[in-house]
Amino acid sequence: MNIKIIILIISIISSECVRAYPIDGYLLTGIRRLMYLQLVESDELKGKKSITGALKSISDIKLHLNNNSKGDSLIHLPNIDAAFQKELNALFPHMDESYSWSLLDISIGKPIRYAERKSFHQFQPGSVGKLAVITGLFSALKEVYPHCFEARRHLLKTKHVRAGRWAIYDEHTIPIFDTAAQKIIKRQVKESDIFSLYEWTDHMMSVSNNGAASIVWREVILMNVFGADYPELTDEQANMYFKETSRSDLAELARTSVNDPLRLLGIAEEEWRLGSFFTRGATRIVPRKGGSIGTPKGLMKWMIALERGQITDFESSMEIKRLMYMTGRRIRYASSKSLIDAAVYFKSGSLYKCDRSLTPNCGKYRGNVNNYMNSISIIEHPNGTTYMIALMSNVLNKNSASDHHALAGKIDRIVKG
Repeated sequence: MNIKIIILIISIISSECVRAYPIDGYLLTGIRRLMYLQLVESDELKGKKSITGALKSISDIKLHLNNNSKGDSLIHLPNIDAAFQKELNALFPHMDESYSWSLLDISIGKPIRYAERKSFHQFQPGSVGKLAVITGLFSALKEVYPHCFEARRHLLKTKHVRAGRWAIYDEHTIPIFDTAAQKIIKRQVKESDIFSLYEWTDHMMSVSNNGAASIVWREVILMNVFGADYPELTDEQANMYFKETSRSDLAELARTSVNDPLRLLGIAEEEWRLGSFFTRGATRIVPRKGGSIGTPKGLMKWMIALERGQITDFESSMEIKRLMYMTGRRIRYASSKSLIDAAVYFKSGSLYKCDRSLTPNCGKYRGNVNNYMNSISIIEHPNGTTYMIALMSNVLNKNSASDHHALAGKIDRIVKG
């Protein structure tokens, strides 16, 4: 290993408070992608360096609504701020009627402001549903180790699981960094792939890999079933469990494992639920149940719970926020140039369906039956401007990424005043 990295590792281990996450988080998490980014930043490897807003360290990431008066006032969503609502409404008269959103300004040193548009409107959440999986994961980890978060972190780092059929099929590639050869490749997940739970979770969040999401959800079920015995569970025992358990029981276990934690946060079933795995390989083992929907209001409730430290507990909420922190390529809403210097905690999701008898050239992200595009973002500017937005749309026959990108800049200007 390069001498500069050895020196950095020694300095991290020696520090009173570990400052090793997110970009320089390899030691803490074992997520090899982070070592690659660290080597690029230190000019040890060639590669595209991260933008300013992606360079936060562990000590920089905070929960803004934890144990303070702002958070305490958000047991329920606040009343709409009329002036704020009027400014934001002016952005939408000429846009598709499907646009729905919920926006909460919690900027430092300023009063809370809230505005919304069709916030109860239901959408297929797409990959935004992976936030329900990560919520279920940290809830299940607490069942395995109720009194020790560091034991949960150790399990995430040291428990390695094989992909198997659950990962098939997903077109999203994953970054794999060979720490010995100091070489990174990007490819689709294979059935033979073995990664730690931390890396599978990172693949689910950072590049939105569907196979990784199905694998993490599978492990959530196993944690809930086996509890304290889960850490020693073998791949053979896990496969036997899914083979011997009835499909109806598996469907119910899958549903409760990721939806019950949402209900504990006060998010109603009609506001957000997840009912199906993300890959065909997984749904052949665990059937769908209940369908998947999301609303801007339900997703806003989730972000508030995250910032209040209420997703399982403070430590879990903080870790989820770190896993949402964008250190890779920003897309859609998060790609706005106005956010370059801002820290962005983000998840995007899309789902489209085509009927080519109606539109022969119907294609990716341009569905003519359904064409969902959804984003949730927590934005933190260096000047203290901090806000959360859930934006959802279903604009047929058009890739809405550019519109989401443009809206981000306009919304950002309004919030900053």
